Amino acid sequence: MQEYDQLKDMVAAIEDDLTKAEGGNRAAGTRVRKAMQEIKQTAQTVRIKILESRSE
Repeated sequence: MQEYDQLKDMVAAIEDDLTKAEGGNRAAGTRVRKAMQEIKQTAQTVRIKILESRSE
């Protein structure tokens, strides 16, 4: 599933910023929060597709 692969890539992409945010970098924290919102939306898309395939 393409969306799931995209989800994995998105999580991997924020790893550096997450480390910086834990160190106190506020800008990195903002980028992580923005990316997490996008991850949430992508995860919802995966969830919907799973439910659709289940009802077929």
